[in-house]
Amino acid sequence: MTVPALTFSDDQAQAFDQVAEMLREAGVDLEDGLCLPPKEGPSRVLGLTGKAGSGKTLLLSELVKALEGAGVDIVSGDYESKRGRDTRTLAVLAPTNKAASVLRMRGVPATTIHRIIYTPVYDPEYEKIAEWLTGEGEQPELEELTEEALARARASYELHKSIPAALAAAGLRGSDFITGWKRRDEPLDIGFVDEASMLDDRQFEDLKEIFPNLVLFGDPAQLAPVNQSGQMVFDGLKPEHKLELHRIHRQTADNPILDLAHALADPDLTFDTFERMVEQTAQRDDRVVLAQRVEVDLMARSPVLVWRNATRIRLLNAFRMVHGAPEDSLLPGEPLICDGIELPLKHRKKRLDLEARGLIKGAQVIYLGPGRKPGFSRLHVVGAPEPQVSAASIVKIEKPDEEEPFIPYAARMGATFLHGAAVTIHKAQGSQWDDVQVFAPDLFVAARMGRSEAGQPLWKRLAYVAITRAQSRLYWVVRNRLAKPQTGLRIDDLGGTPAPLALESETDGLPGL
Repeated sequence: MTVPALTFSDDQAQAFDQVAEMLREAGVDLEDGLCLPPKEGPSRVLGLTGKAGSGKTLLLSELVKALEGAGVDIVSGDYESKRGRDTRTLAVLAPTNKAASVLRMRGVPATTIHRIIYTPVYDPEYEKIAEWLTGEGEQPELEELTEEALARARASYELHKSIPAALAAAGLRGSDFITGWKRRDEPLDIGFVDEASMLDDRQFEDLKEIFPNLVLFGDPAQLAPVNQSGQMVFDGLKPEHKLELHRIHRQTADNPILDLAHALADPDLTFDTFERMVEQTAQRDDRVVLAQRVEVDLMARSPVLVWRNATRIRLLNAFRMVHGAPEDSLLPGEPLICDGIELPLKHRKKRLDLEARGLIKGAQVIYLGPGRKPGFSRLHVVGAPEPQVSAASIVKIEKPDEEEPFIPYAARMGATFLHGAAVTIHKAQGSQWDDVQVFAPDLFVAARMGRSEAGQPLWKRLAYVAITRAQSRLYWVVRNRLAKPQTGLRIDDLGGTPAPLALESETDGLPGL
């Protein structure tokens, strides 16, 4: 068949054709640009795997373009139009906000799995604007919105293809037009899932219920979910339903970070030999740094990656100490990691609201300051389409050699957070940062213990995941030291509209919020 104009590698072209054949069986012909109405039939799942640099994201992007060119509608997590029964749709998904934002920055309209499973309920009055923007209705006449405001909404939508962003440009807040969230009742059509190595069995089953046509993109060399006993969802697919891509040297040439990552595949490579390889690479290329200490200034935006939890706790407390952070409060600019939502079942709507705004487990957050009410925090959710929110928060700061965490700032229930200056390599999966610091003494301990996972030394899997989180520069930290900060914590570099206060006002009637 005819593939896109860019030059594919042989295995990329084979993968494109395999996906195209799967979609043709489902009634979407990429070659002829033909979309037949969806029909009942067996579900289809295809796994496309490959290590870093194998071209998975490029392939995903070209497949999305081909589907759009064939007339398939893109479904996002912010608004779903009233489509006809014959309309074919595609949703591009990632497990985390950060992973979805990486795709969006590359021009792929991605959203989180959670935002697809739970859909927003729009106020009927403002839904007229969404219908107009998506070409399904006439321009509405609303007393509270001028022609100029609607023009701003139109311009924003043409640029970002986001209904919430367009309504925000018209002067509305999310709490004005989204009245709640509900679990999806009707199935969708075609689903592409990036970073699928992070999926557990339950998420996989949920996705198969929603998407009769599912394509999984993932890296088999990463760490399996902690509750999967070293297994990934790819492992359960039949051989004819999965295809592995290999590194595309012409696209990743002269990339010392990927060279180091792929060197870990050598079964005879020891930790000492690998560390000498890092040192030699650092001597000839400044994109790899053999660091004698942890750079504290980088920790506010990209956490130090560690294996052991005890190391993480020591580093985050050292980070707070060098910044002079008081024990009874947080400083604006301190990084946090969402550890879940602590709300009783009767407040399910509030839980969905928080999660839909990006406060899902594992989300990276920057603390902006206290909210208007005790226990509330203003937060910047990294990678979320609308990053600034204000919500009831429970912040837990673990202390070395103490069983119970110190809680400097908390509501009785709400979104829970751990400090984010350092995170475990497991939790870093699905994220990428320009600069990444890897705490090598932890990996040395893993190597000395001789532990294995899925038949490979654990230290190599940890090192591979940690190294491939770096987009521009890798710091391989070899000593347990912390540099002094050169600048203070800051929040003026964070984008996004001011944090809406709706999450505060809507909880006035809830006990403890």
